[in-house]
Order: sequence, then C-alpha cells, then structure tokens
Amino acid sequence: MVVRREKKSRKMHGYRNRGWGNVGQHRRAGSRGGVGAAGMHKHRWSWVIKYFPDWFGKRGFTPRGPEHTPEITTINLDRINEIVEDMIRKGIAVYENNRVVVDTTSMGVARVLGRGKIRYPIKLIAYSITEKAKEKIEKAGGIVVLVKK
Repeated sequence: MVVRREKKSRKMHGYRNRGWGNVGQHRRAGSRGGVGAAGMHKHRWSWVIKYFPDWFGKRGFTPRGPEHTPEITTINLDRINEIVEDMIRKGIAVYENNRVVVDTTSMGVARVLGRGKIRYPIKLIAYSITEKAKEKIEKAGGIVVLVKK
C-alpha cells in the first residue's frame, strides 16, 4: 500500500479559504453554533451536562446589608511604627508628655493588632486593641486610651 506523503490538511491550506469555497462558508458564527453562551439550553445542552453541570441555577443566598457584613479594619504595630517615623521625619508629630499621639479612630481603624515592634513611646487612641499589642506599647513607654464607638 502506498503511503500518503503529505497530509490532506496541508493540501487544504489553499490561497484563501482552505477548501470551503470563496464566498464565506465556515466564516461566520453560524458555523460555530453561535457566539458565546448561545445554545446552552438547546444544541449545546449535552456539553453543559458533561463539562459544566453547575452552569445554570442558583444555590444558597447572599446576605445583604451592613448588619450582615461588618467592616472590621485592622492595623499592626509595625505599620503604626512606620506612621510614627514618617510623622517625626516630616515634623507633623503631635507630642503629649513626650509621647507621640496616634489616633487610629480618625484613620478608620477598628482594631490594633500586635505584629511587629514599636520603637517610640506613643499615646495610642483606639477602639479596640489586643493584649499583645498593649503589652508592647507599654513596654516601649507608651499608653493606650480606649474609646467607645
């Protein structure tokens, strides 16, 4: 039996349309069955069932409103230390009893966390703070003032 030396696909790579005529066969979206998600409930339904069975339908619910998604913003001590250094460098630091005043309530921060080190004695005004962060601030010679929301 004679071996075919060149594939038919090479032969079909003609000048314009690879053997599909010259006036638009295999050119538009009709040859593809539509554009995008067209036919998902019709001629592509078996494809949906096989590959994306959860494509259609809903599951569960999404709670709405501010009471369901509380906005809890936090800041760590290493970031507070950077802010204090920046304030001292720019000369805009406010001092009270040789402590730099840092008001996290005006920053919109709800809770202060204890990651990092604090190198300056500060007076921290906050809504909430962890025990570890409070220990580190007091160890550096600072104080913590808690305010209610």
